[in-house]
Amino acid sequence: MSDASFIEPPRRTGEGRLPGDPTPRERVARIIRVDHAGEYGAARIYAGQLAVLGRTDARPLLEHMAAQEAVHLETFARMVGERGIRPTALLPLWHVAGYLLGAGTALLGRRAAMACTVAVEEAIDAHYRDQAAALGEDERELRETIERFRAEEGEHRDIGLAHEAERAPAYRLLAAVIKAGCRIAIRLSERV
Repeated sequence: MSDASFIEPPRRTGEGRLPGDPTPRERVARIIRVDHAGEYGAARIYAGQLAVLGRTDARPLLEHMAAQEAVHLETFARMVGERGIRPTALLPLWHVAGYLLGAGTALLGRRAAMACTVAVEEAIDAHYRDQAAALGEDERELRETIERFRAEEGEHRDIGLAHEAERAPAYRLLAAVIKAGCRIAIRLSERV
């Protein structure tokens, strides 16, 4: 058989997993659980920002991003139900934490709210990229959904940058703290 005639079979989720690694089913459940939690948190961040900045010229911008996050949340909520996946037990915490993060950064001003958006979306971009790479052809629809949402999250990051996120007071520190919080929330929500 020549190399040209060999067609590699489609990659499946969980191929090459090691003993102790999650099964493909467990991995997919973790992905959907954490993405549902993350989109829930994002919706709460925008709710907090809108509560503070909703009567300013930032409203249409925030509403646009919030509307996309609502679609993301609805999509993952549907997947949780259809696949019988247990949502994270931390949703009540993310309910409060997301809102406080949104409102708190908005209280620091529009630039700080945009800095929050940039930091969150940069953390989510890396997270979604890794998830998409871990999914095989058997989870093509989920992978395509994640890639589509990743593109929209990138749009949110670009909006934040275009609206002077980097000019927020203590931008680097603020962004670093928010990104670290996102990474912790991701790790917890996958498992709990």
